[in-house]
Order: sequence, then C-alpha cells, then structure tokens
Amino acid sequence: MVFMPFRFPALVSLLLLLAGAAALRADTPSTAVVAAPAPAPKPAPAPVPPSSPALEEVFADPTYQFTGVAVSVSGRLFVCYPYWLDAHRYSVVEVAKDGSTKPYPDATWNSFQKGENGQDKFVCAQAVYADDWGSLWVVDSAGIGLGDVYQHANKVVRIDLKTNKVTRVYRFPEAVAGAKSYLNDIRVDGPRGFAYLTSSSNGGIVVLNLATGESRLVLHGHPSTLSDPAYRFVVDGRELATAAGPAKIHSDGIALSPDRNKLYFKPLTDNKLYRIDTELLRDPKVPEMPIESAVESLGRFVATDGMEMDAKGNLYLGDIENNRIIKITPDLQKLSLIQDSSRLLWPDSYSLHGGYLYLTCSQINLMPAFHDGQNRFRPPFRIYRLKL
Repeated sequence: MVFMPFRFPALVSLLLLLAGAAALRADTPSTAVVAAPAPAPKPAPAPVPPSSPALEEVFADPTYQFTGVAVSVSGRLFVCYPYWLDAHRYSVVEVAKDGSTKPYPDATWNSFQKGENGQDKFVCAQAVYADDWGSLWVVDSAGIGLGDVYQHANKVVRIDLKTNKVTRVYRFPEAVAGAKSYLNDIRVDGPRGFAYLTSSSNGGIVVLNLATGESRLVLHGHPSTLSDPAYRFVVDGRELATAAGPAKIHSDGIALSPDRNKLYFKPLTDNKLYRIDTELLRDPKVPEMPIESAVESLGRFVATDGMEMDAKGNLYLGDIENNRIIKITPDLQKLSLIQDSSRLLWPDSYSLHGGYLYLTCSQINLMPAFHDGQNRFRPPFRIYRLKL
C-alpha cells in the first residue's frame, strides 16, 4: 500500500522546538535531581535464549499508522491513530475478535475534517488508556502532522465502557497545554481522582484533578523531562534526524506503581528513567522547587517510547534502538524478554491483560521526515502480544 506524503515540515518545526528547549535548559543552571539509592552493580542483560516467548500478532492495519493500544478489564481492544499523515481515517477504533474495526465511541467523534471545529471531535488521538474502574481515556494532542495545537482543541476524553458514551471532556488552559504543547500519554489514579500526562514538545508533567477539572504543569523544562542533548539516539544504524538536526523528543513514557504512590517517567530520546512521589503532585499547594528536588534518578536503561507497570511492580519498556522488549524489576534489574529486528519496529505503547503484554509497533523511525521525504514504512502496522 502506497502512503500519502507525510507533512514533514510540521515535524521539522516541532523537532526544532524540542532541540531549542533542550539547548535553552542546558544553558541555564541545572536543578538538582536526587539520585535513588544506588543498587549493587548489575551484569549486562543476558542474551535472549532460544526459548524466548513468541510474539503473537493480534491485529494488523495495512494502511494507517497507529500509536496507542488499550485492553480493558473485560478484554476489549482499542487502538488510536494520530493525525500525523495525510492517510488518515478514524482516530479511535475498537477491534473485534475477528479483526474488524469500528470507530469508537461512535462515528461522530471520529468524523473530524480539517477546517472543522475540533472541540467535540478527535483531532489527533495520541494515546488510549483503559483504567481498572470502567473508563477508556483518550489523549487528543490536536497536533495535526505534529504541528501546533489545532484551534485549542487538545483535550482528554473519558468514555464509559459500559454505556460507550463520553462522560467528560477535560480541557487545558494555555499555561498548561498551549499552542506549542504536545500531550502524549496518560495514567489514571481512579480512587484518588487524578490523572498524569506527559508533555513531549517542551518537557513536563501535567497533573489533572478529575473532580474539578483543574490542571497544572510541573517539571516544565526540568532535566528529568528533557532529553539529554548529548545522547545519540541511533535506530537501524543511523542517528534519528531530520534536516533540522538530531531528533530530540522529551517526556513521553509514563507509568504508575501498583499503589499509585510513585509516578515513573522519562524522555524518549535518551535512556534515563525517573520517578517521583505522587503525593507531591496531587497537592496544588506544593510549589515547583520541592517537586523538582524530589525527583529520583533511577539510572540509565533504554530509550523507550511508552511503558507499563504490572501489579508486582515490574516495568515493561521497549528498547527502540535494539528492537527489544525489556523488563525492569522492582530492584532495578534490567532483563531482556525478546528481541526481533524484523517485527519490533519502534515498539510504541503497551497494555497489560490476562498475563499478556500488548504492544504496538508504530514504525516512527521510517516516517518520511527522517528519510528526506521518502516513505520507508514496512506495512502492515502491527499489534502483538507477549506472554509474560
């Protein structure tokens, strides 16, 4: 299937913005990051044995590039398609057991066309997340072609999985998620009534009070949310770059500990991992400086896009540079689960269900913006699951 040309100038503009933000921060006095207690030296991960669990394909799309995946408690499968390419149809779909799809929650929410009002439609659905309390959450960055936010239409949409109806739409003030922001991923603490999102364009964590709808941006431009400018992000033997220079993508992956007391996060284009107590984030009276001082640096692991944590405190990540899936244990041991250079093409987003890790492969490194405008996709785009 031949794809329509990617509108890569918008991506170039975004990456210039990201690089500029990183450079600006590098020129200012750095804020201390508290290192976690150093674990005992760990040996390098052992090679993946021949008996490694196989990747099982659960869905493939021959035409459209997706990013996010969510599996509900009851096993329903949802996928989101950001509006990055001219080849775009639906934003969020539910995948049936036979592999067929339907727009979710309905066709109207998936009917956006450029030029229309995008306040009550999905514009650029970046992430989907199914919580344990019966809701599906959709992060709409509204950044068509990875450009500026479209008509201030960025939002978080909550959908009741029993009624399949939108129950609330959360919007953000300019100071939290303005025109240059790109909301990326989300995790939800249902019992406490909070959600946490990453902002990738300028680095930061958005804290959202689900009861009041109030939000604030913390760790904006902090070293923990900015990609290390010295890190070379190499995929398929070449540094990922556009005509504007090396790609620098900031805070992206995010996960909550099983007790929801710790928030794990990291920039995409470096290998550092961080965490912070969520108690500090939930209290709007806590100023920025104590929050910055409380960030724990857990060390260097892999460059990943999304990540997910299981009920035992194991963190699952994709090693994009080496086409691997990694597990980090609670004591910070790094273990390789599987490596596959032909199938794990930019492992992107993750969801856990029934003893399986579900993951998307979005092939972002093969987009035209990183190949002088040439489409290098290897369709179809696939979702796999991995037995844990």
